[in-house]
Amino acid sequence: MGPDVPLLNDYKQEFFLKRFPQTVLGGPRFKLGYCAPPYIYVNQIILFLIPWVLGGVGTLLYQLGIMKDYYTAALSGGLMFVTALILQMTNLYAKQKTVTVERMQIQNTLTDEDEFEFSSCIGSETVKFIVPGKKYIINTVFHSLLAGVLCGLGTWYLLPNRITLLYSNIGGTVMIFVFGWLTICIGEYSLIINTATETATFQALDTYEITALMRPFYIFVFIAVDLAHRLLVMFLISAGTAIASYFIPSTLGVILFMTGFGFILSLNLSEIGFAFKHTMVSHLASSKSKNMHRGLRIQFGWREFIFYLTVLTFALIEASLLHQFAGFSSFSKGSPQAIASYILIILLIIMWILREIQRVYLFGVFRNPYYPKDVRTVTVFMEKQRRLMKVGVVRRILLTLVSPFAMIAFLALDRSLQNLHSVSVCIGFTRIFRMVWQNTENALMDIVVVSVAQMLVFNPDLWWNRSLDTGIRLLLVGILRDRLLQFVSKLQFAVAILLTSWTEKKQRRKSTATLITLNVVFFPILLTFIAISALLSSPLLPLFTLPVFLIGFPRPVRSWPGPVGTTACVCSDTVYYQQMVPSLAVALQSALAAGSLGLSLPGSHYLCRFQDRLMWILVLEKGFTYCGVNIKGLELQETSCHAAEAHRVDEIFEMAFEHQEHTKILSPNHHFGHILTPCTVLPVRLYSDARNVLSGIIDSHENLKHLKDDFIKVLVWMLVQYCYKKSKTWESPGSANKSKKGSFSENQRKGAVERSRPLREEDSFSVDAIEDWTDDSDIFDLEPSGRMKDRKEPGLLGDVPEVHLSIPGSVETQGQGVPQEMSPEDKLYRAVVLGLPAVDKGKQQEVLPRVEFSCSYSELLSIPEEWRTAPVPPSKVNEMRQRFPEEWYHFILSQLDFFHLKEKPYNLPEALMKDKALKDLYIHGVLSCCFGLFGLDNTVPAPSHVFRAYTGGIPWSVGLDWLTGKPELFQLALKAFRYTFKLMVDKASLGPIENFKELVNYLEEYENDWYIGLVSDLEWQQAVLQEKPYLFSLGHDPNMGIYTGRVLTLQELLVQVGKLNDEAVRGQWANLSWELLYATNDDEERYSIQAHPVLLRNLTVQAADPPLGYPVYSSELLHLPLF
Repeated sequence: MGPDVPLLNDYKQEFFLKRFPQTVLGGPRFKLGYCAPPYIYVNQIILFLIPWVLGGVGTLLYQLGIMKDYYTAALSGGLMFVTALILQMTNLYAKQKTVTVERMQIQNTLTDEDEFEFSSCIGSETVKFIVPGKKYIINTVFHSLLAGVLCGLGTWYLLPNRITLLYSNIGGTVMIFVFGWLTICIGEYSLIINTATETATFQALDTYEITALMRPFYIFVFIAVDLAHRLLVMFLISAGTAIASYFIPSTLGVILFMTGFGFILSLNLSEIGFAFKHTMVSHLASSKSKNMHRGLRIQFGWREFIFYLTVLTFALIEASLLHQFAGFSSFSKGSPQAIASYILIILLIIMWILREIQRVYLFGVFRNPYYPKDVRTVTVFMEKQRRLMKVGVVRRILLTLVSPFAMIAFLALDRSLQNLHSVSVCIGFTRIFRMVWQNTENALMDIVVVSVAQMLVFNPDLWWNRSLDTGIRLLLVGILRDRLLQFVSKLQFAVAILLTSWTEKKQRRKSTATLITLNVVFFPILLTFIAISALLSSPLLPLFTLPVFLIGFPRPVRSWPGPVGTTACVCSDTVYYQQMVPSLAVALQSALAAGSLGLSLPGSHYLCRFQDRLMWILVLEKGFTYCGVNIKGLELQETSCHAAEAHRVDEIFEMAFEHQEHTKILSPNHHFGHILTPCTVLPVRLYSDARNVLSGIIDSHENLKHLKDDFIKVLVWMLVQYCYKKSKTWESPGSANKSKKGSFSENQRKGAVERSRPLREEDSFSVDAIEDWTDDSDIFDLEPSGRMKDRKEPGLLGDVPEVHLSIPGSVETQGQGVPQEMSPEDKLYRAVVLGLPAVDKGKQQEVLPRVEFSCSYSELLSIPEEWRTAPVPPSKVNEMRQRFPEEWYHFILSQLDFFHLKEKPYNLPEALMKDKALKDLYIHGVLSCCFGLFGLDNTVPAPSHVFRAYTGGIPWSVGLDWLTGKPELFQLALKAFRYTFKLMVDKASLGPIENFKELVNYLEEYENDWYIGLVSDLEWQQAVLQEKPYLFSLGHDPNMGIYTGRVLTLQELLVQVGKLNDEAVRGQWANLSWELLYATNDDEERYSIQAHPVLLRNLTVQAADPPLGYPVYSSELLHLPLF
């Protein structure tokens, strides 16, 4: 898409032009999009001005000296309350009076959905249009009462005499009076008449009508500041001081209280509560508790409890002793508190150096000379990073244990705590005593700044020293630090948008030059907007991600409503993120604890990249030795915009981690100014994805010629292993034989009885028995058919089969009631609609003769009788005897140990090899499978047939129909064929197989360490979650006509991690919320979702929570312990 793609399409532009004036005026709809009578607009204007008229009555009475100011406010408020109730009652009356009429001949639903048919000035349709009314009766009363209070306070606040006394200017009084009443009218209209859609939309649905309270709330805030601030503040200060003095009369008690609760509240109390609940449940129901504790949760046990208890005890002892015996001296260069300050300054410098030295870029600008160069493999990286790991351990100890105790010493020695005389002391010190544990790095920075200021300024008459205690100083420094960091991040975000709107050619629109000029001319105003946004801690909103900046409304850290991780656009790619997230979380624990990810705070965003996977990490919580994060996975099927931004991400990471062989020391970051700054790489256990073209392998005549012979060998091995595993459940040959005889005679008797019964009417063929099929079905498609994948258990022996056809001319391989043991004649009966021979109803089922084994233990390896009933001619049986790999068969039998048998002859394998009856069983079983998959001819299979056989989509044949009637045998044959194909690929790639032992090793490896199937299989996803070491799949590209192989390998690989500009993400998410929820601009090709290689606009939109974003995976809140 070009840079001049419309910001809003035509329909949305018309919609926006109707909605925006309504938002500005608080609800009146003066632009309807269709012709309406004039009284509709007149009525809205009258209702809009009613608060001003009622307030004007009170104002006039006050100005004339008839009533005092508070009586005036009460009169105006009472009139407004009555008026609001009357309006709401009118709406209720109109709703009851209205008769529902079905509207006919709707020509345009898009424009007609907002149209009303007005009959008169005060008709029911007019009332319902102008005053929609409230959903709940309680809101009718509450909003009316609130409207009266707002009008009364507004009248009191805007009395002309009071404004004149404040400003002493008639012109200023008139302007404030006029615009003040316009503001109140807007708030009143939104409250009681019609609520406007707000640009500051957080929830998509306003269930409880909270939006109507937003504008009155803002007005109340401004009025309350002027009218009640002194009374309210004095009351809170007096009450707080009295309560604190009453309950904690001693300064030592205050120190212990703040130290103890500051530590306790910084712990992960939710996880501690979960662990306690889990422990209690485990005592009550141990079996239930085993399934209760799942996921990445902190294992809070006795070790953690003793650790926290020890730290708390030492903290309380240290604070009490220092405060009691060394806290009386004032601050000076040689005082104990000054010595603690020197220690804190040294700690801050050391921790800052240890943190920066672990990142690939120093300050995000210069390449770190101590960081490992040319990072490609885990072993090389771990070897080179051994020194940095030691640095991380030292920093973790300093951050977790040393720094908090040093800061507690500084605070306990402060002289402000010797006399408890104000609430400010309690507020300031309670906050810092918690920050010491909750946010140690920032608390250390704040205390160092305050202590340095105290060292430089010893003048006791200075305002800083005279009026503020240490707790309030730390509070002010903390606010200033936080807002300053936000200001710098927002300024960087704004500059990036300004520069890239011109330097990136695809972002250069016709209006770009004008917008840049306006931003340069009004740069002081832009800085003011950024400063106000930082002061309010609200996102800087770039309208349509253009250099047009607005102040967004404050949002929570997670930016989106609802619980974390409950929504995601789940698809087949989700399992890859589900598999890797536990290992990624473990790697994040070490990185966050060591500091290699920089200063991580709640609201920090990180981006991880590995091959085609992108992981978005959001830090939600952080406390003492724990961190809460949410991990999202972005789509793997890359669009053009996704691919462009992912390519830029790869460039940034490759420049930082892989292209460092010949770079100079302290080389600059060539992507400085990008919202992504590389941090480090993390070793994560995940799947690497390798795809290759199988041309020259699958179409090789030599390979295909040996395919059938290899399939026979693999199938023999598979059948022997199947029977051997099944024999482990039998106690002895005698008991097995006995049960086998009983089951055979019972089945024989039942089958004979069932087949002797006449055919019932309902069993005959009918059109209703044929399943639906559509013209869209392609019987020649190479993709596997769904009916070959999901096999149901067969019905009882002897049931008359129903006919289930999906396509005329082919027989459905799965039908309800298809018996597992079905004679060839019944198979033909099942296909009678195709013109095949009918069944002789009087003919009894042929009973297979009992197999006489020369070895009594052979029946342990005997294949089921129904697997030997394939309708193959005797000549093919003799041919299979010639092709049967007897030496391979003997080798397999020699590998069986039969350890599960208590008593067995020493020469059991030799006896089994000499049993010709057992070998004949396997010859029949192998021939039956070959007959089902390849037919009766001996031609070399074509590549297309190989692909169809691999996917289970072979065209119908009599042999396949018989084979699919034995689901267990069919699955074994399909599995054997897939193993055979993988064996063919390995032989072509690695060379021929030398001996039988090597072949067995191949097959055992396939069985234990591989999943060989299709990506679309459910078993594929289960294998990924079970972390099978290898997965293989065969695919076909019909456009290019090539066959492809895909191999997933589970191994520990390096995932690249970079930190994102937090304010850039918040700003783009704020625009996304405004654009979709307010402007309803959901066009998939809109400008604000197009690729932006610097802002990563498309990826940022994807990472938002649904329904605005579309991540394919979103984890729950993961609590990472940072011990």
